[in-house]
Amino acid sequence: MRAQLARVDAVLVQAVIAAALSFAHLHDLASAAGQDGWKAWAYPVSVDLLLVAAWRRLRSGRDKAAGWCWFLVALAASLGANISTAGLLDLDDVPAWLRILVAGWPALAFLGGTLLAHGSNGPAAAESSQPVVTAEQESAAPIEPVTDEPVPSLAKPESAESPVPAALVAHARKVADAHQARTGAPIDTATLRARLGVPTPLAEQIAAQLT
Repeated sequence: MRAQLARVDAVLVQAVIAAALSFAHLHDLASAAGQDGWKAWAYPVSVDLLLVAAWRRLRSGRDKAAGWCWFLVALAASLGANISTAGLLDLDDVPAWLRILVAGWPALAFLGGTLLAHGSNGPAAAESSQPVVTAEQESAAPIEPVTDEPVPSLAKPESAESPVPAALVAHARKVADAHQARTGAPIDTATLRARLGVPTPLAEQIAAQLT
């Protein structure tokens, strides 16, 4: 436990030292470029905030390209200030191009911070609003096959010719014989239907079996 605390403390101390040195170099460069007073102190704060925003975007896993882009921009500004103030640049005679870069940095940092803070929130919100289906729920859900063929009806089609009971056919034959013996003519379908009291289709089936 003590070893872990010592390791964490060493990292924190190193981070504080690096931040303080970089903060001082950025302040000196901004002051040499004509940004005096509180404005010179605002420049290192702007660079550090852009670094933190880019790092948080990289940690979130969303749109890493934008995170890396603005992280490198802020890192270049910090490293550039460190190298420039290490004796390679005459702070009493800062070139015009460096003054232009320092003067334009606030607008660039504002653009990068805005894009990192508010960019790509739509897809992430849409993904988070979708319900999460666990593996157990997915395995328990019934799998229905997808097919373009029509689903057949479960109802049995009625037969065009239903079988007529033999007893009904025998009774109809007696009725037909009695009708022919009385009138001398074979019985027709309408009379057979009326005498048997059956529907017309059934009467037609019985008449077809009598012939």
